[in-house]
Amino acid sequence: MKQQANLIRAGQVIEHEGNRWTVLKQQIITPGKGGAFIQVEMRNLKTGNKTNERWRTADTVERLTTEDKDFTYSYTDGDNLVLMDGETFEQFMVPASILGESAPFLQDNMAVSVGLVEGDPVSITLPPHVTLEIVEADPVVKGQTASSSYKPAKLSNGVKTLVPPFIEAGERVVVRTEDGSYVERAKG
Repeated sequence: MKQQANLIRAGQVIEHEGNRWTVLKQQIITPGKGGAFIQVEMRNLKTGNKTNERWRTADTVERLTTEDKDFTYSYTDGDNLVLMDGETFEQFMVPASILGESAPFLQDNMAVSVGLVEGDPVSITLPPHVTLEIVEADPVVKGQTASSSYKPAKLSNGVKTLVPPFIEAGERVVVRTEDGSYVERAKG
């Protein structure tokens, strides 16, 4: 299916120069002079190589139709993730590299959505939020107000994030799987 380049979004699968690519990031750039263009970071589905490509916003690209299927993450076996189909209970192997930067947020028995193109896995979507424990947090600076700034902290999965000053080590917080940013203190 053809679509305009300015409609490319992360997670989509496109065909370019005879290869299939999954879109990792996109950014529309408007230079001071001349027309706008879109810069896309993408990964080759066969080789795993990453590349950057630029298109004018009016250019068209071939977007491949993906079928989304829900699975439950079981465990990691070498370079592959082992997922279970909730309906048939069959195991399904997916290359771990498909997860990209969201890999640290994958948890046991997590429900994930796998994008398939002609039966081949091309993307994995995690739930938008996960609850993790803070293992390290900088102490609060005296005189710092709650609204003024966030402080660095380290999550139990090793990802560094910024949290409000009142959050301390040992507390559980909700973070976005997209970028590891703080959402709220976990309830209960």
